[in-house]
Amino acid sequence: MNYGYCRISTRYQNEDRQLIALEEAGVERQNIICDQQSGKDFNRPGYKRLCRKMKRGDVLYIKSIDRLGRNYEEILEQWRYLTKNKKINLFVLDMPLLDTSKGKDLTGELISDIVLQLLSYVAQQEREFIKQRQAEGIAAAKARGVKFGRKSKEIPPEFETVYIQWREGKLSARKAGEELDVCHKTFLKWVNTTKEGVVGE
Repeated sequence: MNYGYCRISTRYQNEDRQLIALEEAGVERQNIICDQQSGKDFNRPGYKRLCRKMKRGDVLYIKSIDRLGRNYEEILEQWRYLTKNKKINLFVLDMPLLDTSKGKDLTGELISDIVLQLLSYVAQQEREFIKQRQAEGIAAAKARGVKFGRKSKEIPPEFETVYIQWREGKLSARKAGEELDVCHKTFLKWVNTTKEGVVGE
């Protein structure tokens, strides 16, 4: 049986390119499983379900090695688990050398292992470069005075009345927050922001 696996990291990405490539390779649509999740590890519902379904002699097609994952060591571990333990063949469409159904002799396996390790390493390095570029971009933006995170809620006009009731012990912080339609932590943050004596005095 032929299976296909595709993965996108966010809902803003589109898996159509992977789906088309997998179907063109001969994988039926009902045998293609997709995950919308980061490739940092293999704790993905679709991938786990696929591993349970596949049996000895099945073939798993993926568009590129980074669709399988982005962690160098875990890619190698999963590759060996699928090919050695479950006896499943893998075929990476973007890299025909990574086709375990061919080259069963020692030389073929050696070439496949070398290419796999190289591509896995490249996939993880690219992930590290992306993280580094993001960190550098955030640092540069902060240096320019750009502020990150959600914009703080403005203190509503009715805060003063609720604040006075809280200060007099008539309301708990949690109840005060409910009165203002915010969590109690936000209410207490507003109290600290306004300072004792600024509100209600």
